[in-house]
Amino acid sequence: MDRRQRKTREAIFEAFTGLLSEKNYSRITVGEIIERADIGRATFYAHFETKDFLLKELCEELFCHVFDAAHDNGNGHRHIFACEETDSVFLHLLKHLQKNDNNILRLLSGENNELFIRYFKSGLVKLIENRNEFTRTNNSLPQDFWINHIAAAFVETVRWWVKNSMKLPPETINEYFLSVINISDK
Repeated sequence: MDRRQRKTREAIFEAFTGLLSEKNYSRITVGEIIERADIGRATFYAHFETKDFLLKELCEELFCHVFDAAHDNGNGHRHIFACEETDSVFLHLLKHLQKNDNNILRLLSGENNELFIRYFKSGLVKLIENRNEFTRTNNSLPQDFWINHIAAAFVETVRWWVKNSMKLPPETINEYFLSVINISDK
């Protein structure tokens, strides 16, 4: 993707997230997105087939960055985030949430949060599946049940933290989370 295409895509994402903070996803029209992004209809459709594809791509851009960090070999991160964090994966996620990169908190806690929570949890499941260093203390549980439980617990930890105005530092929330689910995160 060249620079011009990236800038257009970022303008569309910015317009879309702005609209999502103001009203329900189902009430947002492509016309409103293109007006706010100051682009033409053909340009929008050159990037996204539908508003649903835009939502999916936005979630992938927001969440896959932090999930890709788990597979990064020190080359920095890609997508619309920029960081060089080397923390454990859950702490890394919490730090991004604390920074509120790309207004992610507004999306996770707003009127449309169930859409984003679903994508966030789905990404967490894939992340946990692909990480070998998460050790279970109870091997009698089915693997998919355990992974789902860990992902759901992290989502609820984030919800609790946001609801309580994120007063505690990410390091403390990470410790709470890891102790409750009783796993090690390296």
